[in-house]
Amino acid sequence: MNRTWIRLGVLSLLVAVAAGAYLVTRSLESDLASPPKLLPTLAYSPELVAHPMWAARVDGGLGRQDLPVEFAFRRGETLSDALGALGFEPQEANLLTEEVAKHVDLRRLRPEDRYAAMLDSDSRLDGFRLTLNGKGQVAVWERDGRWQSEWQPFIESTQVKAIKGELDDFLETSISRAGGHPTVAYVMADVLQWDLDFNRDLRLGDRFELLYEEVFLDGKFYRVGSILTLTYENGGKVLEAYRFGDDKGYYDSEGRPLQKLFLRSPLRFSRITSRFTGRRFHPVLKTYRPHYGVDYGAPTGTPVRATANGVVRFAGWDRGGGKTIKVRHPNGYLTAYLHLSRFASGIGAGRRVSQGEVIGYVGSTGLATGPHLDYRIQRDGKWINPLTLDNKPAEPIADEQLPAFLAWRDELRVALKEGRQPFVPGSSESDLVAEVETADRSHGSTVAK
Repeated sequence: MNRTWIRLGVLSLLVAVAAGAYLVTRSLESDLASPPKLLPTLAYSPELVAHPMWAARVDGGLGRQDLPVEFAFRRGETLSDALGALGFEPQEANLLTEEVAKHVDLRRLRPEDRYAAMLDSDSRLDGFRLTLNGKGQVAVWERDGRWQSEWQPFIESTQVKAIKGELDDFLETSISRAGGHPTVAYVMADVLQWDLDFNRDLRLGDRFELLYEEVFLDGKFYRVGSILTLTYENGGKVLEAYRFGDDKGYYDSEGRPLQKLFLRSPLRFSRITSRFTGRRFHPVLKTYRPHYGVDYGAPTGTPVRATANGVVRFAGWDRGGGKTIKVRHPNGYLTAYLHLSRFASGIGAGRRVSQGEVIGYVGSTGLATGPHLDYRIQRDGKWINPLTLDNKPAEPIADEQLPAFLAWRDELRVALKEGRQPFVPGSSESDLVAEVETADRSHGSTVAK
C-alpha cells in the first residue's frame, strides 16, 4: 500500500515538473517571438526632466523623483481643459489656474505652447509646468498644502541633427547607439502611427535614417523637436516621411499624406494580449465565445486615444464591457473602447472627438481579470478585425503645391545626406552657416549642426 502511495506521489511530482517546464517554455517562446518595441519605462526616465529648475526644487515638494510627461495644447483647448484631462479635481484645477494666471495671460495660449504634469515616484500628480513657446516657463508646485509658482524666461534655440542606424535592441536603445536622443523613438512613433504599429511591427534588422530638430533652452538641451524627414525600412517595406506645408503634416515621397482614417492603435505603447477571433476561452466566464476585439495590456490609467474623428454615441457602463465608450465615424464605422477605469473630462454622448484625442483611461471594469483595453471596430453593424483594417489615406497634396513639395523633398534628402540644416527658400546662405560636428559610430553615423 505504501509503495502504491509512493508511486502516485512520484508520478504527481513528475507531472507537476513537466507542466511547469511547458509553461516556462511557452513563455520564453512568446518573448522571443515578440518584436522589439519601446521600453515602457522610458516615459519616466530622468533624462526627460525638461529644465534644471525642476531638479533643484527639493524644498518645494518636487524632488529628483518628479518626472514630466509633456503635451501640446490642442487648438481651442483651455488650461482648465488640460488640467481636467490630466486628472486634477475641479477645485484643485481652479487654484492651480489662478497661480498660473499670475504670470501668463491665459487667453493667449496657442497650440504651440506646451504643458507637463509632474509625477512623483508613484506616478501621482504633484506639480505642473506651462511652457510658452519662445518665452519662458511657469513652474507650479505644491508646498504645505498650497500651490506656489515661479516664472522663468528662457532663450530657445534649435539645432538640426542627422542619425542613421539599425534596430538591434529596443528602438530607443538603437537610436541612442546611433547618436540620437532616446525620445526620438516616441516622435518617430507619432510620425508613423498610421502605417506602423510600434507594439508589434518592429523587427530586428530594421534600418532607420532621419533628420530632426533638437531644442535648447539657454544653451542646454531641452527636448527633441520635430522630425523633418524620416526613412524606416521594415521587413522589406520602406516608409518615408517628409514634413511639409502650413499644417506641418507628413507626406510620403510622392506627396501622399501619411495621415489616414484610423490610427493603427488606440494606445501609444502597449502589448497585444488577445486577438480578434471567433472562438476564445473567456478567462472570467470559463467558456468559449467569440472575441470581437483586440486586447491591449497596459497599466491602469494609461491614456486611450480616439483612433479617428467622430462623435461619441455612448459613454457609460455596458454590462461585461464595464466603462465603455463608443464613437461613430464616417462611412458606417464605429469604434468601441471597453473596460476603462474612467472617462476623460467632458466625454459623453454627442461630444465630437478628434483623432488622437484622449477619451479615457485603461482599467479593468466589467468582466476583466486585469487592466487592459478591449478595442473593437464595427462597419455597417458587423465587427471587423482592427489589425487587418483597410485604412483609407487622407487627400494628397494639391496639384499646384506638388512642385514645391517635390523641391522641398529633394532638399531634405540632400540635407540628411550632408547632415546640415535644410535650405529654406527666402533665407540667406549666411543664416545657415553653423559648426558641424561629425561622429562615426559602429551602429551608424551622426552629424549635428
